[in-house]
Amino acid sequence: MLIKCPADIPPSEITPREQFERRREFLRHAGLGVAAATALWHGLLPEARAASALGPLIAGPYRTDETPTPFEAVTRYNNFYEFGTDKEDPAKNAVRMALEPWTVRVEGLVNKPQTFDIDTLRKLAPLEERIYRLRCVEAWSMVVPWVGYPLAALLRAVEPLGSAKYVAFVTHYDPQIMLRRPVLDWPYTEGLRLDEALHPLTLLTFGLYGELLPAQNGAPLRIVVPWKYGFKSIKSLVAIRLTERQPATAWNTAAPHEYGFYANVNPEVSHPRWSQATERRIGELRRRPTLMFNGYAEQVAQLYQGMDLKTNF
Repeated sequence: MLIKCPADIPPSEITPREQFERRREFLRHAGLGVAAATALWHGLLPEARAASALGPLIAGPYRTDETPTPFEAVTRYNNFYEFGTDKEDPAKNAVRMALEPWTVRVEGLVNKPQTFDIDTLRKLAPLEERIYRLRCVEAWSMVVPWVGYPLAALLRAVEPLGSAKYVAFVTHYDPQIMLRRPVLDWPYTEGLRLDEALHPLTLLTFGLYGELLPAQNGAPLRIVVPWKYGFKSIKSLVAIRLTERQPATAWNTAAPHEYGFYANVNPEVSHPRWSQATERRIGELRRRPTLMFNGYAEQVAQLYQGMDLKTNF
């Protein structure tokens, strides 16, 4: 069974027990604020990171029972091309991104367009911990315990109009600190159909491993869409716009023959440079078969009934 729905698995069973208890013990005694701990994040003691813990958390209804990828690998092996194209570049360079103040504007075809500050967004709905598989189009994968709540909670708060069919997303862009090679036209953009965005698996995400997102993982908030290739899960979100027409997206615009708008994980449709039939789970030696919709077919296949998934890749 790829996804189970128990409601009683706490974070202590996700993080190795010794590490979890050490972090919680530090929290009880340190008395540091979240902001201070965030400033200490990079390169400092694990105990300093503990003060950036998110909570209270509830166990989310969707989770894989696969072993999570170690915290260090999740936070050190990243794609965030605005900060460099090597996997370790984002962890070295994204620390320069200022995370406060931070706002997200939600606009377009909605009854209640609003600009939210990050604190308001974190409190908009109960924070859940969900353990999702993450599959990159480059054929590597991870298992990550994310923290967030369904994106649907935010979208319903702004009341989409009946004419809204798509949701466009925009990443923060600061040319003063994001000086790496112009791989794409910045700012980075992504998009979903409205029914994909409203699907309960689509997560507005503020943390991982029970703690605030590190900058290289898309702080202070990102989207996670677990049945699509990782580049669809846009990082460091600053704008959401509901539209009637399919929005342009960064990779689809740059190389439409390689990156489709849907980008559903599909082992039967190869990328020109990477077969999608198998994947390398970070930390494992042997490759493993890739699952249709990254193993979430039971939950999302109905979204694409009647579509040719080789044409609409």
